[in-house]
Amino acid sequence: MEKELALPCSTEKAASRSHTEAQALPVSALLALAMTGFICIITETLPAGLLPQMAAGLNISNSLAGQTVTAYALGSLLAAIPLTIATQSWRRRNVLLLAIAGFFIFNSITAWSSNYWLTLAARFFAGMAAGLSWSLLAGYARRMVAVHQQGKAMAIAMVGTPIALSVGLPLGTWLGGIIGWRSIFSAISALTIILAVWVLAKVPDYPGQSRHERMPLRQVLTTKGVRPVLAVVIVWMLAHNILYTYIAPFLASAGLASSVDTMLLIFGLSALLAIAVTGKLVDRHLRSSVLVSLAVFALVSLIFMFFSQQPVAIYLGVAVWGLSFGGAATLLQTALADTAGEGADIALSMNVVAWNGAIAAAGITGGILLDNWGSPALPPALILLLVVAFVITWRARQHGFRKGARMGH
Repeated sequence: MEKELALPCSTEKAASRSHTEAQALPVSALLALAMTGFICIITETLPAGLLPQMAAGLNISNSLAGQTVTAYALGSLLAAIPLTIATQSWRRRNVLLLAIAGFFIFNSITAWSSNYWLTLAARFFAGMAAGLSWSLLAGYARRMVAVHQQGKAMAIAMVGTPIALSVGLPLGTWLGGIIGWRSIFSAISALTIILAVWVLAKVPDYPGQSRHERMPLRQVLTTKGVRPVLAVVIVWMLAHNILYTYIAPFLASAGLASSVDTMLLIFGLSALLAIAVTGKLVDRHLRSSVLVSLAVFALVSLIFMFFSQQPVAIYLGVAVWGLSFGGAATLLQTALADTAGEGADIALSMNVVAWNGAIAAAGITGGILLDNWGSPALPPALILLLVVAFVITWRARQHGFRKGARMGH
């Protein structure tokens, strides 16, 4: 009889302990992933802030120095899918460490190279490391936690991006003017050593996928819902980057040419706040969060169209724009991974290609709009794109952006 009474008590304690463990997020491990994202973004964007110094140091023009950003994006674009497929069977922490080692090696070469072509090659291979990292991070974060915690885990793992843009880039640009651009790239290499130790100490390891578990690229792409999510990624990021890339001439038309750094800081801080909010909403309200974000960005674009000469409206609009965008990576990658299932890693590598392709297309599209019709042409183009993204999201209620709480919540 005592045994019969003891069993329920023991079972209850075990269940309570299991529940507590399931609820505890591995914050330190997730922050290591966020640090990886931070290094991806800061490595990509630093040349934009240090362009004159890099051009002088390599004895080239500003336009040639700008191609170091292009080379990085091209490396990410071309390498994400093939590298993800090639490393599918590897243990996950080894893949992460390989990417981190790539940042260490190629940022070090960038720091010490005096040859333009060697620097360009180093930037390309650093971009390859970033492509592999981005296709890995979201799936890694999801794997660490219970299904109902995956959205929160993703939000923490993605926080490195807005921190890099709002704090890291301005700080790196400022320090680069004081201690030199080569010292900044050396400092990033030093950060990767710290990150590697952090990953070994805190990030759990997982096996890769066996041959029978892997989904072919074609099967992943034709999985119901994957293509609508990727379409929204492309259209939303195209709209965002048209404005973000050409924010300086847009602000100049409002008489705010000297406020670009302030505007980007406001945008970055708003995006940080949005990530915190997204972490609380993504598991139960993913679909509605995407729809609201797109609608709010469209409303901001409408304000920019009709009140482009009003500084107060522009400041407010940029802050709200940051709020609408900050959770985008978490929302879209969660939707994509949920939809792709066992093919999540491959789908997320497609996301890297879609994201970087949209950035490149935005530079071209925004440039054409600016050259032919000036900055007033930007907001109407954004509205058109955002309406398209909204309609795709709305129609993908069964597959892609499902209604209600995430599966398994």
